[in-house]
Amino acid sequence: AAPPEQAPGPEPPAGGGEAAEHRALVLTGFGGYDKVKVQARRGGGPRPGEVSVRVRACGLNFADLMARQGLYDRLPPPPVCPGMECAGIVRALGDGVRDRQVGDKVMVLARSGLWQEVVNVPASQTFLMPEGMSFEEAAALLVNYITAYMILFDFGNLRPNQSVLIHMAAGGVGTAAIQLCKTVENVTIFGTASASKHDSLKESGVAHPIDYRTMDYAEEVRKISPKGVDIVLDPLGGSDTSKAFNLLKPMGKLITYGVANLLTGQKKNLMAMAKTWWNQFSINALQLLHHNKAVCGYHLGYMDEEFELVGGVVAKLVNLYSQGKIKPKIDSVWPFDQVADAMRQMQEKKNVGKVILVPEAPKEESKKEEN
Repeated sequence: AAPPEQAPGPEPPAGGGEAAEHRALVLTGFGGYDKVKVQARRGGGPRPGEVSVRVRACGLNFADLMARQGLYDRLPPPPVCPGMECAGIVRALGDGVRDRQVGDKVMVLARSGLWQEVVNVPASQTFLMPEGMSFEEAAALLVNYITAYMILFDFGNLRPNQSVLIHMAAGGVGTAAIQLCKTVENVTIFGTASASKHDSLKESGVAHPIDYRTMDYAEEVRKISPKGVDIVLDPLGGSDTSKAFNLLKPMGKLITYGVANLLTGQKKNLMAMAKTWWNQFSINALQLLHHNKAVCGYHLGYMDEEFELVGGVVAKLVNLYSQGKIKPKIDSVWPFDQVADAMRQMQEKKNVGKVILVPEAPKEESKKEEN
């Protein structure tokens, strides 16, 4: 049966009494891994146009690491609950919601606030999970695959027989981009990652893995493809953006979508910030005209009003998932209590694929509420 309409949080284990508090991850201030803490919260019911979702899995994104250090402009000031994506089950509907039902399994996209056991979100920010998809996969889909899709196809205009350079190729967006490249005929993929990840990159379809730690990736690309590549995905920023621009073939496209170079340790590094800022790539329109190249910037965090645009992309991704052409790769799953370890896993670049947070320790019996 559906949970009571008005319940703001999880039902008490015994099934009696009023709704219990729910647990949330809260960024208490900017700094190291210890700044994100599990706290109890009481939420109200969904407002008009909203749905209340019992969260089963949340995605960790690079932007969340930036946010913890105070380097991400789309997060409200602390104390604040981070989290841009999650997946779960609709448990209550606000007034006027017609296209969702209690019991629906949904993926959720928001600017922040989703790392909680229960969230209230506008129904327009929820997307029905395709048949056969796990909650962990659903929490790994939206941010990374929307980003990779729009960069490769909307900005990059990826065509058969082209070549692409993907940085951080074993990360969330990298993994998504590789899978999406494979949906186009004969695309040659260059991917940078540390040497220990190269076998898994080759298996996933990267023709030329490059160890950025021990070699100059631009030189390595040129050895194989003297003219360069058609598309570069740049999540790094700083001097790497200039290297990317110089690696483009005529009519090539550089899409910059992050500043991972700002992140060196678990706390803000002013030296790295100054260096990245100083080395920022800059070009004027006249110079661009002479180069026959395009430079694009992409930031999903500023798409929060573009429901139709983003919804169209999600529909295409769900379709690709249902056809078996894309499948989120889960690196690891961590309970809320171990959020520090989850963040460390990503920040130290140990992950291959997506890092997932779950409200409680992963266990099989959580299937019972799904019926």
